[in-house]
Amino acid sequence: MVFAIKTQKDKAYFKRYQVKYRRRRQGKTDYYQRKKLVIQAKNKYASPKYRLVVRKTNTTIICQVVYATLAGDVVLASAYSTELPRYGFKVG
Repeated sequence: MVFAIKTQKDKAYFKRYQVKYRRRRQGKTDYYQRKKLVIQAKNKYASPKYRLVVRKTNTTIICQVVYATLAGDVVLASAYSTELPRYGFKVG
C-alpha cells in the first residue's frame, strides 16, 4: 500500500505567507464585487459614483448616499426611519 505523505509547512512558507485583508478574513467584504460596484468609467474623469446604501439595525433602517475615495467611503446624506414621524408618517 502507498500512503500519501502529508507535507509539513516549514518556516520559509510562513515567512512568505501574506495575510488577507481584515474584512475579507471576517467575511464582511467581497472585494471583487466592491470593485465592480465602486469603479467609475475613465471618461467621467474625477466625478464620484454615488450609490444608495441601506443598513438595517435591530430598531431602525438607515439609508445613505455614499461615494468611494481612496481614503475611504464618504457619506453625503443619510436618513433614519426614526425621523419619519416628524414628516407626518405614522410608522418608523
